[in-house]
Amino acid sequence: MMMKSLIPVGRDSSLARTETNPLAMLQQEMDRLFDGFSRSFTGLSSRTLMPSMDLAETDKEIELTAELPGMEEKDVQLNVVDNHLTIRGEKKNQREEKEKDYHLVERNYGSFVRTIELPPGVKIDSIKAVMSKGVLKVTVPKPAPAQAKTIEVKTAA
Repeated sequence: MMMKSLIPVGRDSSLARTETNPLAMLQQEMDRLFDGFSRSFTGLSSRTLMPSMDLAETDKEIELTAELPGMEEKDVQLNVVDNHLTIRGEKKNQREEKEKDYHLVERNYGSFVRTIELPPGVKIDSIKAVMSKGVLKVTVPKPAPAQAKTIEVKTAA
């Protein structure tokens, strides 16, 4: 019996590319198994609760952009503790029930937490966060580079 015939075919089109690598096949199956397991209990995929983020750095600042569709400013909280920026968010399920009608809800609801380590010396008061159309943009000014100071060595008298 060919191993290929035992693999369930799903919506993942990358399956065809990894048929020759048994470890990649095992990894995909484990991901699919846990994804389906979490969905069956919570109605959510564990992968979809974590927002997509981009982290970019320029000479002057660090810019973090996170996609938070369907969320508003009041749903997001940012904290900085010990040079760690933590973003927390919660998307709540607002249900409307009617007696004889059934509704299928395919949108995800839940909470997430992401933590990013910041470089030492960042001034917490200068961090800015703006949210527009479900996209959170956090700007962290980089600290000034450390200056070397030469200390004159004197002869003891």
